[in-house]
Amino acid sequence: MKNIPTIKSDADLMNSYQSTGDMEELSLLFQRYMDLVYGVCLKYLKNNEDAKDSVINIFEELIIKVKKHHIDYFKGWLYQLTKNHCLMILRKKKIYHIQIDGEFVQFADDSHPEEAKIKENQLTIMQFCINQLVEQQKVAVELFYLKSKCYQEISAITNTELKLVKSYIQNGRRNLKICMDKEIKQNS
Repeated sequence: MKNIPTIKSDADLMNSYQSTGDMEELSLLFQRYMDLVYGVCLKYLKNNEDAKDSVINIFEELIIKVKKHHIDYFKGWLYQLTKNHCLMILRKKKIYHIQIDGEFVQFADDSHPEEAKIKENQLTIMQFCINQLVEQQKVAVELFYLKSKCYQEISAITNTELKLVKSYIQNGRRNLKICMDKEIKQNS
């Protein structure tokens, strides 16, 4: 009788790596989602080479971070880690990148005076609208989008249940977009 190899779940691979440090386990886990990581990097960075470099850097981050964090759902956690990695690269390049309900707004630091004025106006409107959110939504949105904290970190910082944190972020993002759309129309 042949031995049929068993396919380990994400959780099994993650637990095995966390307990033994076996890089092969982490590598197998990462390979499952490498296309996802590359796609997210390409979406944010808009450059094939930067996206490829980021995939390698993210794997290197995983070596340390998977051991440090309790991860319930690896694919979602990896997506958020990848997104945060890309946003940090854009910040270092001084490209302002705001995502509200799937819509991206990018501002380069070397923009023309007219573009700089538009950027400043939109950032002012965004800050005004963030301040209009109810307190829980405001705190969650600021921690998630402006300070790049993950759901678990926000839950710990605010001493709030994880599902409430997700709800505050989702509702805050929606309310922020509604407010910004309204303010931008009024200022046009």
